[in-house]
Amino acid sequence: MQPSELGIDYLSILPEIITATAGIVIMMIDAVSRKSQKAVYGLVSLAALVGSALSIFSLRGRIGVTSFRGMIVNDELRLVFALIFLTVTFLTVLISLHWIEEEALPMAEYFALLMFATTGMLFMAAAGDLVMIFLGLEITSISSYVLCGYRRKDTRSNEAAMKYFILGSFSTAFLLYGMALVYGASFEPSMHPAATTNLQLLRDRIAAGQLFSPALLLAGAAMMIVGFGFKVSTAPFHIWSPDVYEGAPTPVTAFLSTGSKAAAFAAFCRVFILTFGIGSVGVATFSVKAPTVFTDLHVTSTHALYVMGALTMFVGNITAVVQSNIKRMLAYSSIAHAGYALVGLVAGDWRAVAFYLISYVVINIGAFAIIELMARKGDKRTEIADYSGIGFQSLGLASALSLFLLSLAGIPLTAGFMAKLLVFKSAWGAGLHGLVIIGVINSAISWYYYLRVIVVMFFSEPAKGFVRPPVARTFSAALVIMILATLYLGIFPGRVLSTLERAGTGVVARK
Repeated sequence: MQPSELGIDYLSILPEIITATAGIVIMMIDAVSRKSQKAVYGLVSLAALVGSALSIFSLRGRIGVTSFRGMIVNDELRLVFALIFLTVTFLTVLISLHWIEEEALPMAEYFALLMFATTGMLFMAAAGDLVMIFLGLEITSISSYVLCGYRRKDTRSNEAAMKYFILGSFSTAFLLYGMALVYGASFEPSMHPAATTNLQLLRDRIAAGQLFSPALLLAGAAMMIVGFGFKVSTAPFHIWSPDVYEGAPTPVTAFLSTGSKAAAFAAFCRVFILTFGIGSVGVATFSVKAPTVFTDLHVTSTHALYVMGALTMFVGNITAVVQSNIKRMLAYSSIAHAGYALVGLVAGDWRAVAFYLISYVVINIGAFAIIELMARKGDKRTEIADYSGIGFQSLGLASALSLFLLSLAGIPLTAGFMAKLLVFKSAWGAGLHGLVIIGVINSAISWYYYLRVIVVMFFSEPAKGFVRPPVARTFSAALVIMILATLYLGIFPGRVLSTLERAGTGVVARK
């Protein structure tokens, strides 16, 4: 094998090096500077994200190469999800530049934490080993805990950080214990004297039926479903997200609801689709070689994820209907959308999941960006009633928010519609007709609470004391990008879909 396939190869982790270095540079600038340099921190962050994206494109010629003895994998799934993470952070930085100054919060630490969290996400997408998934997850989680409590004098923010930390640690224990059980199951004295956490080796041993205990594998997979389920906010492991999303600063909520969720789904897809073989692709690859082990794993995992997906959609949408706080409403909406994405995962189509997350990222950050602007300092105006009549006083912002809400509902010609169509199509093709019907019913339910906000904005008397908020240039730039992306992905999704189709074909061909 080539040296880069087994040994140290820093080029393979160049995107992660760039973002991590940017975080360190921002902290060093803050240490030697007498006053906060918002423009400098923002510029360093944006430059690092662009540089990291360029390095991702440069890795296209190294598809299929592994490094650090299999810990890092460079494949299409990594490249696609890495670009999603970088987009999330790029947009978060743009909408945060004015906010962080208005809130009078420490600037350097905020942007540094965003860079470190992004580094962890990138490692999760590039992970070829269970240990690397765990390391990337912890880097992201620790940064996220701090970001949730970034308003140190706000009890809501402190409460959100504490809940996220305690419940996040609890779920991490499930995930780690599941990894340990899978590791133990891979030990077979007569064939493999050493157990492994390498995903490719695990895949090969499952395919050959060379496992010490299939029961350990099933138990480990079940516990990993619990761990990943918490990270992506699926029911019944969603309890933390409404309180955390409501209490955290709004830009942080936007970041958590998109970036952290996408990173967890990247690892979810890599483990359960590409390693355990969930879905039709997995059946075609494994079933002949290892009928008993694979069938048990496939059937039990598919049934568990099927039930989890259906429950998540119902819990998220039905509970969102009765919310009066818009951040909390979108928190339950985020839970429901995790259920929609899970439909693609159950079908075994990571490309559908990726497109869903691409669309969800631009829509959801756009919605939270406007909520951040309307909420003002300290997130004081986050009740749906606070949006009464703003369509008459701030037509541009109200129209943009309406577009994002309609896209979340799945109206045709928007990104949300194409995203749902793709995951439902994949699930229908995989024979999951009942899950698709459940998804369509839940989409209909979601129309109520999305339209309710639009009705309040355009068909209610203006709220007293409303003053049109000033819009910074960086915020306007981010908003224009997200509006155009929402419409482009809904009207002209062909190029993105064809790129994902080629990427998925490449992944399957190498398995």
